[in-house]
Amino acid sequence: MSDRFVYHCTLRWSDLDAYGHVNNSRFLTLYEEARVALMFAGGRAWGVGSFADGVVIRRHEVDYLRPVDYALGRATAETAPTVRIELWVEEIRAASFTVAYELYDGEVLASRARSVLVPFDLTRQTPRRISPEERNFLLQYAPGGASI
Repeated sequence: MSDRFVYHCTLRWSDLDAYGHVNNSRFLTLYEEARVALMFAGGRAWGVGSFADGVVIRRHEVDYLRPVDYALGRATAETAPTVRIELWVEEIRAASFTVAYELYDGEVLASRARSVLVPFDLTRQTPRRISPEERNFLLQYAPGGASI
């Protein structure tokens, strides 16, 4: 059975634009934090540390559905406001995979995105194929858990 990976990301003052909303370019940073948590921390927890050896972005696609503000009403003296990012694997190919995301401001869907990632050999500076261990890890976050 597959599941979405859920990541709660803290917003920072530096994420805001002149209108007091999270800047559109910062959405990619928030998605990156969630993706890194999935692949590096989540992967290592499952015994797959090879993503930390090199993965590059081939493509990003972002849909902005509504503005996200800093929302001081959701902050406390100890914690800044957060957004929830849910991500899953949409497609796995021999040498690339696609991660899909949804970013929630409270319970409201604020953005959807996709990233195509390519495992990369940093020493040779070339793309590489997805290993069987990486594929098995990614499949747990694929709809239906079946090979795609």
